[in-house]
Amino acid sequence: MRDWFALAFSPSVVKRSLKYALIVGLILILINHSDAILHGTVTFSRFCRMMLTVLVPYMVSTLSSVGALMEKQKRDAEGA
Repeated sequence: MRDWFALAFSPSVVKRSLKYALIVGLILILINHSDAILHGTVTFSRFCRMMLTVLVPYMVSTLSSVGALMEKQKRDAEGA
């Protein structure tokens, strides 16, 4: 578990996850909330949902990256 968190918080994984979260999150926010943004009717509840919309791609990217890195480490250890 310690290895998982070390990889999840490594600079390369965090940078990649943030990049994907911002791009994908922004697209999803525009798709799902553009009407409220344009009309200026963004409530606190909606704002929280927007933040969750960004958090989901961050988590997906982090999980995927860590899984791939751990699999590579396992293969490298088996091949060594």
